[in-house]
Amino acid sequence: MNIYRKIKFSDWLRKSLLFTRHNLWVWLGYSVFVGLVLCLGRVSYALGIFSAVVSLFVGVGIAKYADLKHFTPEKSVGLFWAVKKSLPLGIIAGLTIVICWFIFSAIANILNGQWEMISYFFFDWQFTEQNLQGRDSRELAIWLYGYANITLIFTLLMLANFASWYSYPLMLFKDYSWSQAKEEGRQETAKHKDAYYKTLAFFIFEAILCTEITPWLTPVLYVLTSIFMFTTYKSFFERD
Repeated sequence: MNIYRKIKFSDWLRKSLLFTRHNLWVWLGYSVFVGLVLCLGRVSYALGIFSAVVSLFVGVGIAKYADLKHFTPEKSVGLFWAVKKSLPLGIIAGLTIVICWFIFSAIANILNGQWEMISYFFFDWQFTEQNLQGRDSRELAIWLYGYANITLIFTLLMLANFASWYSYPLMLFKDYSWSQAKEEGRQETAKHKDAYYKTLAFFIFEAILCTEITPWLTPVLYVLTSIFMFTTYKSFFERD
């Protein structure tokens, strides 16, 4: 097979959706877990953003676990292995995003003369009767997950500008340094720019859609993004 043939976004999407059929209960369980974790953003934006990013990247490790379990059972590993392996890099990524977000937020508050708002980034308990009362199901989901969709967009744009779509899995599974992963990842995405830009546009569009139209699907979007990141990585860097 010609590994440099033109790849279509639809190929990646189909492959990722088919991948979810394997170990479906794992993905359903992880979606529920992510949904609960994302609620932390209503207590602390910093904690919520951190947890959202960590959940996104740990999902890539869980995808590796699902892949080995289904396609290579003789090399199967435990779910705890996947979490343990992917958590350290996920934490670093989460802290990086939180720091960048805090800098932007602090500058905006300073320019607006709202110094007192800076502390709310770290703690702002919002689970009050006033916030919860009178909301229907959709409004509740928007309130709970609105920031998480913005976080996903921010993370994807940070990857696009300062790393690459493949940087995290290359560092996780190939033990590349950040600079090596960035360079090789960008070389690969450059070969399939059309599919990559459609991928980026697709997830940003879905995140925007989830902010108002389908908010309860936000955890599922996070899981799908993790799976997509792994399956596209595997198609080029872990070919049989």
